[in-house]
Amino acid sequence: MINHSSPSRRAFCLGAGAAVMGIATTPVFANSHEERLAELHAYAEMYGPLPNEQFPIPAVDLSKIDPIYLRRFGDYQTDEPPGTVIVDTAKRVLFLTLPEGKAIRYGVGIGRDGFSWSGRAIINHKKAWPTWTPPAEMIEREPELEEWRNGMPPSLENPLGARALYIFQDGRDTLYRLHGTGQPETIGKAVSSGCVRLLHQDVIDLYNRVPDKTPIVVL
Repeated sequence: MINHSSPSRRAFCLGAGAAVMGIATTPVFANSHEERLAELHAYAEMYGPLPNEQFPIPAVDLSKIDPIYLRRFGDYQTDEPPGTVIVDTAKRVLFLTLPEGKAIRYGVGIGRDGFSWSGRAIINHKKAWPTWTPPAEMIEREPELEEWRNGMPPSLENPLGARALYIFQDGRDTLYRLHGTGQPETIGKAVSSGCVRLLHQDVIDLYNRVPDKTPIVVL
């Protein structure tokens, strides 16, 4: 079950319908020994290795992530239609709304200074194992990135990871991305340069569920 909290009071850049955001406040694991073992096994499988990827992805070290940020399915109240991606940067979670008042919730990491853009947009397109090109202003701050001015090839070391979903607003690239990471310790924290990061296994799951032009709301 995804617990509900009061609606966010943060204004959207372009306005948005009321939505009830939430993050579980109860332990992720079930109470009985048998149920807990079953859920542990399910998570070990969910976040297991992906050897058939272009660059084989290792299993997630679940000891490095707060269980509250592991992927969950549950009830979710919102005015947004099914098939909408909702990013709650304050709570470090991303929801994919589903029919019948359900949603999938993923834990995310955000930028060190918070997500400087918010509002309504679309996931214009998606890429598997994308090239990463640091913005010029990032290269100015971090001159060691100069070698990647024309793009860093895909790999497990590439900051965009296994998948990237590109956020556009009014036909223009916002330069923000939903993308993968192999650093579970960063989920639930503000550590990146501004984009929203998910575990590789989670961003692949989301990538496979949402088509191009999917609406996205960032709080």
